[in-house]
Parts: sequence; structure tokens; C-alpha cells
Amino acid sequence: MTKLWSPITVGRMQLPHRLAMAPMTRSRAQADGTPGKLAALYYFQRASMGLLITEGTQPSADGQGYLFTPGIYTDAHIAGWKQVADRVHAAGARLVIQLMHVGRVSHPDNTPHHRQPVAPSALAPGIQMFTLQGLKDIPVPRALSTAEVRATVDDFRRAAAAAIQAGADGVEIHGANGYIVHQFLAENANLRTDEYGGGPACRARFGIEVAEAVAAEIGSDRTGFRISPGNTAAGISEGPSGLDVYRALIPALRRLNLAYLHVMHRGPDDFLDEIRRMWPEPLVVNRAGRPREQIAADVEAGRADIASIAAWSLANPDLVERLRQGAPLNTPDRSTFYGGDAHGYTDYPTLAELAAHG
Repeated sequence: MTKLWSPITVGRMQLPHRLAMAPMTRSRAQADGTPGKLAALYYFQRASMGLLITEGTQPSADGQGYLFTPGIYTDAHIAGWKQVADRVHAAGARLVIQLMHVGRVSHPDNTPHHRQPVAPSALAPGIQMFTLQGLKDIPVPRALSTAEVRATVDDFRRAAAAAIQAGADGVEIHGANGYIVHQFLAENANLRTDEYGGGPACRARFGIEVAEAVAAEIGSDRTGFRISPGNTAAGISEGPSGLDVYRALIPALRRLNLAYLHVMHRGPDDFLDEIRRMWPEPLVVNRAGRPREQIAADVEAGRADIASIAAWSLANPDLVERLRQGAPLNTPDRSTFYGGDAHGYTDYPTLAELAAHG
């Protein structure tokens, strides 16, 4: 793991090593979307990761899908995230807020305005959503008009400005996991006939315009973008031209001089190698379920500049120290991943705490 521990510059951020905390939904915000009282402690505890990419944060009321996820579009949201950013900075780390508009992956019961979900096209994802009344079928979304698509781009821009006002070091545009940017990219979710639908370049247009708007608002060197090629989450099928959409998207993002590209990667490495050729700038790679001994493999091989870690950083607030020492890792408790209180959130023990308690 020699290269893993070398410093790196990503946009405006100077990072001490090549690990980052991956974005993970925790569903512990207050009902109005303000980060909960424990959120600042949760991120502070994991500050040794250097770069902390937050849980998905909705840029508007339309952008919320799940219960108790945070927002970044009201004064209360800004104040809540400022408490998080202040504690993270006091510990010497950097905070990037992930902007996550879920599009059709929503239910009226979970949003502040209780309206029908919005999406590129009026196509339901064919899955269920957890609500306070239990699991319910996600309804057919309302297709955005062309003017509303442009207004949604502006929602991302305003949310990015709010994130910087809250003290974040940057934002990451969530273009993965079946949410709205990914819906525009995918053949089975985007049947539009305007400039935002059709061939690969047109399906990539929305994501590119979001990146352009955010970069113009806060600076390209404070803007990241996440993708997950081939991901079938939330009923997504990218179709036969799926990779061609990314071949249109990635070079366009590169021309914007973004701080980094974040790839959630599964499957063979052929397309990841192609992404690396298209994106020689800072590349963050996340591999779900990779064994511990493979954490540094992509960085050491040059396929990635940073490895983002999800569940292990959730369960090990001192993951960096444990990896450096070769120490055992806490086991993530999946039953506490979403919702609840401090249990499974801020009570995972560090090595020092375990030693103190024998």
C-alpha cells in the first residue's frame, strides 16, 4: 500500500492520502431535512479519511425520495450542514456534499410537498419505497417539461451555492444509482423527444448541463461527478448504447476541468480502463464488497487515484489507523444502516476505545 498513503491534490483540496469516505445514505436527518444532531459527530469521527463525501442530499423538495434524508436548499439545512463542516474542518478533513435528486425513485408520502415524483419520462421504476406506513409501490412519475428540466438544472446550481455557504469544500453531483441524472442517461427511463432525449449525446445533455451550472456557480475545482456504468439499480437499464452515453458524457465533463470523477464500479475492468484513458485527472473508484487486501489495488495499478470506502468506513471511524496497523476491523451492522439513533451510527468503537475497555 505504498502509493495509497501518498498525498494528492484534488481541485482546491490537499488530501493526506488516497482513501475517501464514500457517500452512504443513513436516513437520520430531521423531518425537515436538516442534518440531525449526531451528523456532525458522525462525520467528525471519520475525519482521518481525509475526504468525506456525504450522504446524498436533495437539492429541492422534488429531489427527495427516502425518509429522513438531508436537504441543502433552506436556511435551516445550511445551518445544519455548517455544524458538520465546522467539526470536519477542525479535525483537518475536507467535506464534499453529494447532491442527490432521486427523480422517479420517490413517493409522495416521503416528500415535504407530497407531490407526484418527477422524471425524464412518465415511466415508473417498478420497485417499492419504504414510507412511514410501510412499503408502497412507487407511482408513475410526471414527465418534466423542457422548461422544468432547465429549472431542475438550476436547482442543482442553487444547492451547490448553499453547500458552499454551509462551509463545504465542494459538491459531488450524483449521476449514478438510478437517480435523476442516471434516468436521463438510460434508454429505459428516458423516452424524451426534445433535446434531452434520443441518442447518447442528447441523453447525456442533462448531466452535462448540471455540471456546467454547478461549476459556473462554485468553481469547477470544487465540483465532482459520480457515475455507475452498467448499474441496474432502481429499475434502470442503460440499453445497448449505454456505454456510448458515457463516451459522450465523460469527455464533456473533462472539458469543464472538474475536480474529480467518481466511478462506482462493478464487473470487468475493461470499461474502467477506458474511463481512465478518457479521464487522466483525479479519478475516485468505489468497488462494493472488495476484500480488504484489494483496497489499494486500483490506486497501486494506476486505475484510480483515490479509493472510496463505504461500509468499512461506516463501521470503523478509525479505518485509516486500522489499515496502517493491519488491525482487525469492526463488522458493519446492516440492520442499523438506515434510520434510528446513535446505535450503529456514532457508537462503533475505535481501537483506542476497545483497548481502554479491555
